[in-house]
Amino acid sequence: MWRRLFAPLALIAAIGAGAAGFLHWAKQRLGEPGPLAAPVTVIVEKGAGLPEIAAQLERAGAVDSAWLLIAESRLAPGPPLRAGEYALAAGVSMASILDEMRRGQVVEHKFTVAEGLTAKQVAELLGRAEALSGPVPAPIQDGSILPQTYFYTLGETRGALVGRMEKAMSEALDAAWQKRAADLPLADKAQAVTLASIVERETALPDERPHVAAVFENRLRQHMRLQSDPTVTYAASRGEGVLDHPITQKELALIDPYNTYTSDGLPPGPICNPGLASVEAVLHPAASDDLYFVADGTGGHVFAKTRAEHEKNVAKWHQIERDNAAAGKGG
Repeated sequence: MWRRLFAPLALIAAIGAGAAGFLHWAKQRLGEPGPLAAPVTVIVEKGAGLPEIAAQLERAGAVDSAWLLIAESRLAPGPPLRAGEYALAAGVSMASILDEMRRGQVVEHKFTVAEGLTAKQVAELLGRAEALSGPVPAPIQDGSILPQTYFYTLGETRGALVGRMEKAMSEALDAAWQKRAADLPLADKAQAVTLASIVERETALPDERPHVAAVFENRLRQHMRLQSDPTVTYAASRGEGVLDHPITQKELALIDPYNTYTSDGLPPGPICNPGLASVEAVLHPAASDDLYFVADGTGGHVFAKTRAEHEKNVAKWHQIERDNAAAGKGG
C-alpha cells in the first residue's frame, strides 16, 4: 500500500521540482543580457497581440526566444504591452523589454521652435518632422505659437502639435499681460505680440530687448513711424522673413501695411513668433527717453535721444561697414 501511495507522491514532487527548476531557469534567462549587439528601434502597431509582438521582437534580434517572453508575460500578470515606438538598447534583457512596454516608455521626439521664426518657417519645419502625421494646418498665424522645445510621440498629428504650441503662447501671453507695466502705448495683447515680434527681430541680445522696446514705445507715443528694418524684410519677402540681399531703397519705399517706414503705427500683425523674453521686454520696457538706435559693429546697438546724435552714430556705423568691406577685399 505504501508503495502505491509513494509513487504518485514521488511523481508530484518530481514535477514540482521540475517546474521550480524551470521557473528559476526562466527568471535567469529573462534577466540576462539579450542578443542585441547594437541599439534598435521597434514600432509596435496598435492592436498587436502578445504573440505578434514577441515574434516582432525576435525578428528584430531583441530576443532570441519569443515563446519564453510570451510565457513570462502570461505567468507574471501585469499591464498589457502598449503600442508605440521603443528604442531598445544593446544587450537589453527580456525583463527590461517587458517592463518598458508595460509602462509605455516610448520614444519622445523633440520639436524646437527658435525665437523669431516666421509662421512659414515653422510650417516648413513641421512638414519635415517625419515622426509627425497628417498635414500642416493652414494657415499658421505669425505670433500665435510660443517658441520653445515641444515633445511628442510617433504618430501625433501636426495639427495637434500646433494646437499645443498655440495654447502655450495664449497662456504665456495671458499671464504676462496681467503683470504688464502701467501706461503702455499698447491697446491690447495683440499689439503687444506685434511689437514683441519686431523687438525679437531687431536684437539678439537679451539685455538690449527692454531698451529696444522702450525706443519703439517712445516713438509710438510721439506718433513717429517705427522705421524698423525687419518690417521691411517681412513686407518685401511676403512673410518669409528673410531676403537674399541687403534691403534696397526701393524696398524701403515699398507701400505695404507691414513696412513701418511708409506706414504709421504698428503693423497689422506680428512679423514672426517672438519668444517670451521679447514679450516681457515690451510689457516692461527700460526707463529711457531714447528714440533711435543703430548697430554698433559688435553685435549690439548704440542708442540716441536726438536726431543729430543718431546721425553721428549712423555715420560711425557706415565707417565700420566701409572698414570691414576694405578688410575683406584686402584678405
